[in-house]
Amino acid sequence: MSLTLERIDPQAVQLSHEEIRRYSRHLIMPEVGLAGQKKLKAASVLLIGTGGLGSPLGMYLAAAGIGKIGLVDYDTVDYTNLQRQIVHGTSGVGKLKVDSAKERLLDINPDVEVVTYNQPFTSENAMEIARPYDVIVDGTDNFPTRYLTNDVCVLLGKPNVYGSIFRFEGQASVFYAKEGPCYRCLFPEPPPPGLVPSCAEGGVLGVLPGTIGTIQATEVVKLILGAGTTLIGRLMLYDALSMTFEEVKLRKNPRCVICSEHPTLDHLIDYEQFCGVPSHDHETESAGAGWDITPMQLSERLKEGNHIRIIDVREPHEWDISHIEGADLIPLGTLAARMNELDSAEEIVLHCKTGARSARALELLRTAGFRKVKNLKGGINAWAREVDTKLPTY
Repeated sequence: MSLTLERIDPQAVQLSHEEIRRYSRHLIMPEVGLAGQKKLKAASVLLIGTGGLGSPLGMYLAAAGIGKIGLVDYDTVDYTNLQRQIVHGTSGVGKLKVDSAKERLLDINPDVEVVTYNQPFTSENAMEIARPYDVIVDGTDNFPTRYLTNDVCVLLGKPNVYGSIFRFEGQASVFYAKEGPCYRCLFPEPPPPGLVPSCAEGGVLGVLPGTIGTIQATEVVKLILGAGTTLIGRLMLYDALSMTFEEVKLRKNPRCVICSEHPTLDHLIDYEQFCGVPSHDHETESAGAGWDITPMQLSERLKEGNHIRIIDVREPHEWDISHIEGADLIPLGTLAARMNELDSAEEIVLHCKTGARSARALELLRTAGFRKVKNLKGGINAWAREVDTKLPTY
């Protein structure tokens, strides 16, 4: 298949002598040639996210000569990003991600147009942002934005180049309702909140987004060129530990709520409510009014001599990085089975890395009848910043 480009007619595109030299290795390939390179220059691609997946995506698409690249993100560059988000460097820590990424893409190829959207991708602005682009690429790491991106693409009739990563595993596909299934055909409903940990909680191999992101970039180029066989109707599964690729055939769901012949959904919805989780990328989470305790509040209570049992619900390898003196380690996955080790009559403070897992642990204890329990807001990272600065953050 070949896309009908909306922004510029490839026949009207010209390449300068400098561009001819830059893209010479493309031009001598019969699958690309001069006509194909003009298609790439005429095309526009929107990247949702400039993190792990967005980094190789942006750099390779800029290098390939995509004429217009849109970047959507609202975060700033952090040291924890640098292990995998290679579009950003140490000098960019603290900068807006869209600005850092734009600077790098224009350094790779000053002939491309880079448009930045320093804002969350939401139901209120998504249609307006996505409408001018030929291809939408999902480089996000949360379910609300994935469903939002899918629905925008279906409603606007655009291909959604999908990728996801976690620890050593990755997935990629192209969801294009005109030609095959959409994301909702594969996942009609999101997983229960808390069932699937984020990369911030579970980690991700630094090179993994490079593998999946370059596969997504390859699919974008193929879609624009109309070359080869795309991942429409196929889900590619990658396991870096075993270095294996597997493929699952996908079919259009005849009862899909948005892309079937008789859809029941014809507009964007509240995706945070639909998924039961926030759409932002930060893993810090509140346990709710009255159930949180700040690091300074806990420190003062301990200094006053109050007996408080601190339960660390992280994993043993995280305990090795840093831990609060006097805390007990009960990983979240074992908490239900080890609840008999806790006394509901004593004060308990739960903590994890930044508060998300411990908030889920608190809900588990509350359901079991515990009432004198608090969640350490911001987790051990906040404790390290505000109370015990000898501890590292991670």
